[in-house]
Amino acid sequence: MKKKRANVVWFMEVGKEDLPLVGGKGANLGELTNLEIPVPPGFIVTTQSYYHFLNESGLRAKITEILKKLDPDNGKKLDKSATRIKELITKARMPQQIEDDIKEAYEKLGGLVAVRSSATAEDLPEASFAGQQRTFLNIQGEEEVVAAVQGCWASLFEPRAIFYREQQGLNHIRVGIAVVVQRMVQSKRSGVMFTREPVTNEEKIAIEAVYGLGEAVVSGGVTPDLYLVDKKNFAIIHKMISRQEWQLTKSSKGTNDIEETNVQLPVSEDLQGKQKLSDREIVTLAKLGTKVEKLYQFPQDIEWARDDSKLYIVQTRPITTLKMLEAEQVSESSEALIILNGSPAGPGLGCGPVNIVLDTTKIDKVKKGDILVAEMTTPDFVPAMKRAAGIVTDRGGRTCHAAIVSRELGIPCVVGTGDATQKLKSSQVVTVDGSRGKVYEGKVKAKVTETAAPASKTKIKTRTKVYVNLAEPELAEKVAARDVDGVGLLRAEFMIAQIGEHPRHMIEEGRGKEFAAKLAQGLTMFAKAFNPRPVVYRTTDFKTNEYRNLKGGQKYEEPEENPMLGYRGCSRYIRERDIFKLEIEAIKQVREKYKNLWVMIPFVRTPLEMAGVKDLLVAEGLHQSQDFKLWMMVEVPSNVFLIDKFLDVGIDGISIGSNDLTQLILGIDRDSQKLEKQFDERNEAVLMALERVIKATAKRGVTSSICGQAPSFYPDLTEKLVGWGITSVSVNPDVIEKTRGIIAAAEQRLAKTT
Repeated sequence: MKKKRANVVWFMEVGKEDLPLVGGKGANLGELTNLEIPVPPGFIVTTQSYYHFLNESGLRAKITEILKKLDPDNGKKLDKSATRIKELITKARMPQQIEDDIKEAYEKLGGLVAVRSSATAEDLPEASFAGQQRTFLNIQGEEEVVAAVQGCWASLFEPRAIFYREQQGLNHIRVGIAVVVQRMVQSKRSGVMFTREPVTNEEKIAIEAVYGLGEAVVSGGVTPDLYLVDKKNFAIIHKMISRQEWQLTKSSKGTNDIEETNVQLPVSEDLQGKQKLSDREIVTLAKLGTKVEKLYQFPQDIEWARDDSKLYIVQTRPITTLKMLEAEQVSESSEALIILNGSPAGPGLGCGPVNIVLDTTKIDKVKKGDILVAEMTTPDFVPAMKRAAGIVTDRGGRTCHAAIVSRELGIPCVVGTGDATQKLKSSQVVTVDGSRGKVYEGKVKAKVTETAAPASKTKIKTRTKVYVNLAEPELAEKVAARDVDGVGLLRAEFMIAQIGEHPRHMIEEGRGKEFAAKLAQGLTMFAKAFNPRPVVYRTTDFKTNEYRNLKGGQKYEEPEENPMLGYRGCSRYIRERDIFKLEIEAIKQVREKYKNLWVMIPFVRTPLEMAGVKDLLVAEGLHQSQDFKLWMMVEVPSNVFLIDKFLDVGIDGISIGSNDLTQLILGIDRDSQKLEKQFDERNEAVLMALERVIKATAKRGVTSSICGQAPSFYPDLTEKLVGWGITSVSVNPDVIEKTRGIIAAAEQRLAKTT
């Protein structure tokens, strides 16, 4: 695949598996092109080019230094840091070979193009935060395209993007960015389509349409038409026609300034109040959307455009906001005074004082619990939106920025009210009903609770099970309501930390039974919530430095130079059997009522250790059976080399701890800033280890799983795992649905090739 290592690749050369190389947008456009969905042609400047640029320009260290002491909640300092970084990127010299490759590709494509950012941490089911990076429309000329590409690179460090990555815990330097250069569709009409109704989560297709370029929809600058289509028979079941007085279109001045290529032009009087798409066009578009959703096996957020003769799909991404939640709303029988009506955009009920913000320089005045009122929001509003109890805008539809982000944040939102900034007064207390699209005067107490949609409607069937990683008992019930097959990794550490005392300390005080009872109480919350689905409990894996932090811990734990490789996991159980017996007692107490609680042993160095722990469990009355399984973590290289000997001990399953295993195979501390780029679960040595273990367990009929974030970050890795025969994947709660979608697509592709 020599071409895929190039600075520039064409759409037809890539697919979903190339996300690390071409980002979310690029991978999706490649996939659609190869399946003959009508997509305007184009090419992608790869993430490799961006990383090469950072290295050649010497900017990597400078950017890291600027961001080292960043306080993302300090708006002024955030803006200042972002401006410095963007200036460094835009003023740096692009490597000659990259520049030449871009110019050569543009010469082949020709004409007007759209230049769009395609970051590796966007357009994913668990996170998108619309509009973080830049898009340049109607660009023409080699030099102009090169400048636009560099502008997209710089936009990876917009204040909103930096803020978002800080919130998500993403490393700023590790996030790559590709740039899509795509032939421009001179849109007469355009918009956005959701293949599942984004607010109610119903099986309806929601289409929004405007005259001119679609940026007016996403930005919220124009309130679009809304059409709802029944997904079963493609009948149009609802229309809301909005009056549109202006449209966004290409400037006729012939300027090549990438910042000034589009202008607002008036819509003719006779068209302003008319339906933007004909009924036939609505149905055609809905059928096309269903085809795209079927391809991805996941509801899609699709941008479309139509010129004089043809309909195009210009972008697709998973809908990031299909979350099962209980949405409060005002009772229909309530006599509360309605002061504004708009489109329901973010379900739920929010009450607080009005804070009107007319430009982003004033967002710092929005306090926690305020109702943010704006003409429309942009990505720069996100820090203020996170503090708000509700959001109301003058303009926008269900797919505008305010709507998408409010749903991601779980904040009630009403958009397209027309005159909220004029009608509402600062400090006025109002209630926002984001489920019905209404704003009420004062604090409305009458409310009901209803579920947005039955869970069965969002389920995707996969042969490979999707488990969840959990630690906090308080989350058990909420996560158990999701589309998940059980708990693949229940960490003990959080429950032990809540107990707060070193178990040896409690034993010496004669309170060992108290320790077991408290641990059993926490375990019960998980087993009860997920019953009859399995809960795989990883027995305690505190390191010595963590045990020292517990009450009495310093008396019993010797300081270690490297606790990660020290006295931990299975080794402790063999040497401190009395403490391990307390843990076994807690498990037995829970299993008296809930038989779905299983056990997994961490950090096992030798088969002899594993056999010793198994004998301990049996001696204490925990025998393997149909409803009690014994698993082992695979996180030490010896587990890989001696996998058959470990299986000979007689275990029911293994779960790969990809983080520790990668560290120990590559000899890299994953927390090392200097080596972080080399820490990669897709390293050839790590992949060889994963393949060996999974195939060995499959051959012996033993369950295999993996508990880490790699499968949800790297779809290509997931496809390999499924192909090798892995039986389950366990991920954090925020990526359950995304991982299910990735697995479904991988299973579908493998079925076609086998």
